[in-house]
Amino acid sequence: MDFPTASAPVRVGLVGLSARGGWAPQSHLPALTRLKGYDLRALSASGDASARAAGEKYGVPLAFGSTEELVRSDEVDLVVVSVRVPLHREVILAALGAGKAVLCEWPLGNGLAEAEELAGAAARAGVRTFAGLQARSAPAVRFVRDLVADGYVGEVLSSSLVASGRRWGPVFEPSGEYLLDKRNGGTMLTIPFGHTIDAVTMALGEFTEVSSTLAVRRPVVHEEGTGRPAAMTVDDQIAVSGRLGSGAVVSAHFRAGLSRGTDFHWEINGTEGDLVITGDSGHLQQAALTVRGGRGTDTSVAELPVPVRYFDVPELDDVRGLPSYNVGVQYAQVLADLTGGSVSAPDFEHAVRRQRLLDAIERSASTGTRVTL
Repeated sequence: MDFPTASAPVRVGLVGLSARGGWAPQSHLPALTRLKGYDLRALSASGDASARAAGEKYGVPLAFGSTEELVRSDEVDLVVVSVRVPLHREVILAALGAGKAVLCEWPLGNGLAEAEELAGAAARAGVRTFAGLQARSAPAVRFVRDLVADGYVGEVLSSSLVASGRRWGPVFEPSGEYLLDKRNGGTMLTIPFGHTIDAVTMALGEFTEVSSTLAVRRPVVHEEGTGRPAAMTVDDQIAVSGRLGSGAVVSAHFRAGLSRGTDFHWEINGTEGDLVITGDSGHLQQAALTVRGGRGTDTSVAELPVPVRYFDVPELDDVRGLPSYNVGVQYAQVLADLTGGSVSAPDFEHAVRRQRLLDAIERSASTGTRVTL
């Protein structure tokens, strides 16, 4: 498909924009309505009434009661998938079958095999695809990547990370009960850990081997407000150690819920210096981050303010610090890729590479062995 130039916006069809709220109104909607290169033309919901309600609430001109209608519309260039993980496959295959470009939220598939299937289908369809790994779009993360690449810490020797997953703690929100069932694919490993470890690899390089321990320490959790008990099969403790292609050693420990101590602390230690990145949760794609560093003979660390040049999408300045900001930065990258032919945003093949790492972590935990990638 040939995409419009900047004078003719990319027309978006958003699957999963609900009048009842949720992630899409918090993130995709504010981003799309601020970026001049997009036109949010269509949405689809679980039925005609739900679609009409969302269309009226958000001012979207085309409101379809099914995904099939949206992907067949001649007024949609890019299909955005913002539904629960178990529904990704059906929506993506329909969009690819209609020859439409696709941006899918992370994780791409419910497991590695499904992600590989979707990437293969996209390659056969010959369309552009994008995976919503927006942590790598965060200004602080891009700044850290460049500091490492420019030699701020010298040769990276090791990196250690400890973080809180925010969800999957002792209490769950009623709307998030599906996240308690590992079979649904929306877990602490796939969502906050997946987003964060993707940013780690962007800054430091890919893993070549991993060893891991996964555990469910709270098999029963309780609904917020009512106290109703519910079973949880999702791992709420994730401990991973491994080696990168550079030889650097990495350790990462995610704990469910929030801690009274540290909710996000990431160190990068090198031959010439150290970087310390802290934040308010392990959801690096949304976290408020502070970067500190020190090098040479000085043994202390001082804040390294993120330079203004990393806040390079001025249309989003009024949503800095909100979930829509990093999503919007990624949308700006996607726009450049679609209209200019560049390759800057992660695609389905990248998503498969990341899900392959998560699969290796699960295999290591289940077998008690080191897994080579």
